[in-house]
Amino acid sequence: MPLDIPAIQTALCDDGLDGWLLYDFHGSNEIARRLVGLSGVGKMETRRWYYLIPAEGEPRGLVHAIERHNLDMLPGSKQVYADRQQLEVGLRTLVSGQRRLAMEYSPNCAIPYLSRIDAGTVELLRRFNIEPVSSGNLVQRFVARWDERAFASHRKASERLHRIKDRAFDETGRALRNRTGPTEHDLQQQMVDWFAEEGLVSDSAPVVAVQEHSGDPHYLPQASNSRVISADMLLLLDLWGKLDEPDAVFADITWVGYTGRSVPKPMQTAFSVITAARDKAVELIEARVQAEQTLMGWEVDRAAREVIQLAGFGDWILHRTGHSLGEQVHGDGVHLDDYETHDDRRLLPGTGFTIEPGVYSSEFGVRTEINMYIGEREALVTGPRQTEIVTLG
Repeated sequence: MPLDIPAIQTALCDDGLDGWLLYDFHGSNEIARRLVGLSGVGKMETRRWYYLIPAEGEPRGLVHAIERHNLDMLPGSKQVYADRQQLEVGLRTLVSGQRRLAMEYSPNCAIPYLSRIDAGTVELLRRFNIEPVSSGNLVQRFVARWDERAFASHRKASERLHRIKDRAFDETGRALRNRTGPTEHDLQQQMVDWFAEEGLVSDSAPVVAVQEHSGDPHYLPQASNSRVISADMLLLLDLWGKLDEPDAVFADITWVGYTGRSVPKPMQTAFSVITAARDKAVELIEARVQAEQTLMGWEVDRAAREVIQLAGFGDWILHRTGHSLGEQVHGDGVHLDDYETHDDRRLLPGTGFTIEPGVYSSEFGVRTEINMYIGEREALVTGPRQTEIVTLG
């Protein structure tokens, strides 16, 4: 997507900022690289580059002499440096007249997903009397937003993930009836094949976890440590993927089944608690969007976790309520988090994210995961919500 300089400058003025300073060294700032169009283009990027979008006036860049063409696709003037003295003089000139500059920086590293600028660069800019300010809400507006095509790709990916999930539950039930229960790894690898059939790609094979393995939110079965899926076990499936095409965005879902006819009471209780937490989060988002009121990521997480804590499962919480979705499964937008981090970025129209409360013990874990998208006047859940544990017996 082309860089919309006038829209960025309007946002900078609205936020009282003098400019947005984009900086990268050796791929350390993937957010900046995506924004300027360098991500995945195959250019050699081994030297520092800077690109300043001022609130007023023409953008300008600073590039190394042996990689001077890396920013040629961007508007504005370019200054070239070679040695470190030229770099320092060039950077001082680049930011001359500026005071408060947005950067991929998070004070106290409160949001590590955003914090891409090293401390030394921050120190150097402060020597030039520059105050680095978090670019979090700018990233939301100009990196994390989906266009109509991206939203359509998410919908398609979601439908295909649910088909794969249904096939996995059906295959598990069939195998159990035939007394040929697969291992977690066997089922995972079948699902990998179904991803290929559905035209989906991912950065990982799905999570397939039974019993105590489901108590590990990031458990991935290996052939060597995989349990056989047999009768009377809780089965958790977590799968994420996107269409195998440019600019597609991810969908990410988690569903829970039980390989018996009657789900044990502790599992039923835990699952009812997390679905209530999920629905509380959805209700809060829908209400704020309809009322056109500001909502931050930490607020949603806190609302969901309060439901879990009041039900007596506070000690079973291990992670935040949700994460941004984008061209990577963990996108660059706001996360629903006041647990691992304090995400004070605003949820904005055009962005998508997961809602995935879970509780975990040494015996089992349960999680429900849905996806939401915020439009201009409404918030949408983009797939089915699980209301009870699926029985496979």
